[in-house]
Amino acid sequence: MNGFFCVNKEFGVSSAKAVWQLKKKLTIKDKIGHMGTLDPNATGVLVVGVGRANRLFDVMLEKRKTYVATFDFGYETETLDLESDVVVKRTKIIPTKQEIEQNLHKMIGKQLQTAPMFSAKNVNGTRAYMLARSGKTAEIKPHQIEIYSFKLLEQLTDTSYSFEIECSGGTYIRSICRDFANSLNSCATMTALKRTKCGEFLIENSKKIEDICEDDIIANDFAISYLEEIKLTSEQIQKIKNGLKIKVSQKTGKYRLYDEGILVGVCYVDENGLASIPTWLI
Repeated sequence: MNGFFCVNKEFGVSSAKAVWQLKKKLTIKDKIGHMGTLDPNATGVLVVGVGRANRLFDVMLEKRKTYVATFDFGYETETLDLESDVVVKRTKIIPTKQEIEQNLHKMIGKQLQTAPMFSAKNVNGTRAYMLARSGKTAEIKPHQIEIYSFKLLEQLTDTSYSFEIECSGGTYIRSICRDFANSLNSCATMTALKRTKCGEFLIENSKKIEDICEDDIIANDFAISYLEEIKLTSEQIQKIKNGLKIKVSQKTGKYRLYDEGILVGVCYVDENGLASIPTWLI
């Protein structure tokens, strides 16, 4: 088996467990893994790769993702969500709808973000949440992310609002919740999160695990359909296989590479116009 499944992950199920459930249901014996973790209390699109599709993991991490999240202002839990009921900060300063709308634009663009203390972020070989649970303070270095769109959807209660956020891979929505609230001299906790898009995979095309069958597998081409196609001869492809780089006319970037109609990998063209294939799919 080789390709992707677009899973609609349910609340309370970890990403790893969702993968295990799918593997068991379809009796998958090939390598299987998910492309981007969703916390147990988050729902929505979980892209699961099977077989050689897992080689596209790094390419998938680069893709934009879209979420619908609920932020409740006035308190902050130690996990920045409802995974913990331990409140570490409270405030009576609750931003108004107008104040929120006037400050959304400040979150747009490239920026450095610090992952939550309770997260799967790797800190010197150990997950940050494991250090946090043992009472240790993890030294988490900020990493660059980009927020492309940050929209207020509606006010739900006197203190809570729902937002739609489009961002780069590696972005923590809980951290956006924390940072946005801080920018308004308040604090907040993320109380709900749904991923509605992951690269080319949409929530409306996802299925719950119990409804998925083998026919729902999606070809590798779909996941990288946003890349332009590059045309190389079989002879050129063989030379690259042998460790050589081929001069091409395409500009720097990544391309889909086919050989006689079969997707063989992702081709990378460097600044000197030399082509290599770091990701083989055959």
